[in-house]
Amino acid sequence: MDSIGSAINEQANILNQDGPIFTGIFTAMCYNVLCDKYATRHMYSYCPSWALNWDYRKKGILEEIRHYGADIINLQEVEMEQFYNYFLPELKLDGYNGIYSPKSRAKHMAESERKYVDGCAIFYRTSKFTLVKEHLVEFNQLAMANADGLEHMLNRVMPKDNIGLAALLQTTESAWDNTPVDAPFLHQPILVCTAHIHWDPEFCDVKLIQTMIWKSILEESAQTLKTLDINTDPSNIQLVLCGDFNSLPDSGVIEFLGTGRVPQDHKDFKTFSYKTCLEKILSCDKPNEFTHSFKLASAYNDDIMPFTNYTFDFKGIIDYIFYAKNTMTPLGLLGPLSQDWLQQNKVIGCPHPRTFTLTTSRCW
Repeated sequence: MDSIGSAINEQANILNQDGPIFTGIFTAMCYNVLCDKYATRHMYSYCPSWALNWDYRKKGILEEIRHYGADIINLQEVEMEQFYNYFLPELKLDGYNGIYSPKSRAKHMAESERKYVDGCAIFYRTSKFTLVKEHLVEFNQLAMANADGLEHMLNRVMPKDNIGLAALLQTTESAWDNTPVDAPFLHQPILVCTAHIHWDPEFCDVKLIQTMIWKSILEESAQTLKTLDINTDPSNIQLVLCGDFNSLPDSGVIEFLGTGRVPQDHKDFKTFSYKTCLEKILSCDKPNEFTHSFKLASAYNDDIMPFTNYTFDFKGIIDYIFYAKNTMTPLGLLGPLSQDWLQQNKVIGCPHPRTFTLTTSRCW
């Protein structure tokens, strides 16, 4: 789990130049719960069937979520039925509300099949946040809209039905830690985004394109701030970006998010040129580069967290929490599972009867 420590926001500093700095503190979790249809003995032969069963796993997953009690919870691979019949009613008992969307293919399915499609969910603690607006990005729809007949955009990117989901939240009074009683109350907007990027390593170009397209979720959601009479400059938004990006730290995906740019000839594009399509969606204010304006930093690197995915044949960092580094400061991180504990309990991979899918969490 990732707990994110609250950032001192610029608006608070402006309003309190001669007085105390107001600090909003919250924690955030990012968690791929591994949906039921993917938890098979074929995929995880080292795990007994009873431990892969959803009725067993869901109790442990919910117990872990409740144990950490994050203020913002980002989940991936949540089936529609699991969200509406299990996670939402259970977490409402703990003071949360949430939003959800299944992957794009769900809209073309019968109701009996749609409920088993997995997607992304964002939960937020209602005592600290109110929901202003939610926004869904369907990568395949944007790929089709901007393809201009480009064959590999249509044949490689468009068929993948991954999604991005965003919640534009506003803080309530209880989100502020040291606000004087007579001080003006700040309704700070926070944009929380989550996504589950395509999994196949052979489609590293698709992963990068999806991530670049995802930038549009931030731009469109940022426009909502105009209705709040708040500074709409995207670089000033309090931003938390979470997800299962299925990408290692040296990938184009993480380079683009972390540095704000990626070369147009990056190796992850392979031999395909997406330039004409991407120029319609992205900034190209520097020669031979695609850029974005958000100043982001990753909560984790391999010095802190050697893996977020721990299976028999793969161990590495593919899940991330990014944050607006100019206006937010991490106060704490949830570290990895103890390697000694894994060895003592002979855990060769997750899922495991004594563990669940790894969580990434952070405190701000």
